[in-house]
Amino acid sequence: MHAVEKTLSLGMGMLSAALAAALFKRVWTMASGEEDAPDADDLERGWTEILVAAALQGAIFGLVKAAVHRAGAQTFHRRAVRNGAKG
Repeated sequence: MHAVEKTLSLGMGMLSAALAAALFKRVWTMASGEEDAPDADDLERGWTEILVAAALQGAIFGLVKAAVHRAGAQTFHRRAVRNGAKG
């Protein structure tokens, strides 16, 4: 991987994390009516609420990460094919 591709990959990773965080916050607010998701150490919240929030957050982060990485891989592959690289 070239330096430019590494830099772009790092930037896309940071962008995907920010996008996932914003998406999770919006989904949590719509689902629960609360602006902030519970923290695991918040003893006033029940196990179910904590675990549902964690599972939802993990699913959203995983989905966004996979989509961004897949799009990046396809873009780099198309660019390599256009430039005549074998692979």
